[in-house]
Amino acid sequence: MSNENEIDKTSDDSGRDPARETPNSGGKPLRIAVVEDDKVTRDTVVQWISQTPGFEVVGAFEDAVVALGPVAKLMPDVVLVDVNMPGMSGIDFVSAVISRAPGIQCMMLTVYGDTEHIFQALAAGASGYLLKTTLGDELVEAIREVHRGGSPMTSDVARKVVQAFHRPNPIDSGEASLSSREKEVLEMLAMGYLYKEISQELKVSMATVSTFVRRIYIKLQVNSRAQAVAKAKIGMPRQGGHSS
Repeated sequence: MSNENEIDKTSDDSGRDPARETPNSGGKPLRIAVVEDDKVTRDTVVQWISQTPGFEVVGAFEDAVVALGPVAKLMPDVVLVDVNMPGMSGIDFVSAVISRAPGIQCMMLTVYGDTEHIFQALAAGASGYLLKTTLGDELVEAIREVHRGGSPMTSDVARKVVQAFHRPNPIDSGEASLSSREKEVLEMLAMGYLYKEISQELKVSMATVSTFVRRIYIKLQVNSRAQAVAKAKIGMPRQGGHSS
C-alpha cells in the first residue's frame, strides 16, 4: 500500500493574475503535503492543489504515523491535516511534526467543529483550522494565508474562538497581565487578522503591532499565534462541549 504520492509539477504563472500568482518568493511554488486517511477527500484535495499554478504537492499520506518522518524531512511549506485518523490523531501529528521541524506550518482540515478539538489543535501548534466544507479556491487562498503568516479559520470556527474570549471565566496570571491594547491585539489574532490588517485597524505601525505580539508571547510564555490564542481562551467547555 502506498502512503505517499509524489507529483512532479512545475508551473510558471505568467498570466499575472494576482489571485493565481506563484505565492512563494523567488518564483518557487508553495510545497504542500496532505495527511488524510479518507481516500476520496485526499485525492480531491491533491487534485485541486496540483492543478493550481504556484503550488506543488510533495506528499500525500493516509496514515499520520507513516507520514511523520517523511513530512519532517520533506519540509513542505504547509501541511493539511485531518483530525481523526487511526494510529495517531491529526492533533498529535501536528505537535510531533512541529517538534521535529519547527518551520512547518500545519492547517487542520476536518469535519470536527467543536471547541475542544479546535483549541486542542491550536494548542498543538496548528496555524489554521478549516472544516471540510472549505474546498476549491477558498482552500487555496487559506493555504496562501497560512504561508503569509495568517491563521485562517472557517467562519463557524472563528466565531467559536471569538465567543470563547467573551465568556466570563477566571484567567491565568499571564493573560491577566496583558494590557487592554494587548488583549485587543490578541483577539484580532484569534480572528485571523494579519499584522498589516491589525496595523490598519488600530492605526498603528507594523513595528508597534510586532511589539504588542512579542509582549503577548512573553507574558503568555508561548511561541506562536495559535498557541497564544489557545492558551488565552476563556471559558472553553471542559466536557460536554457544543459540537457541530
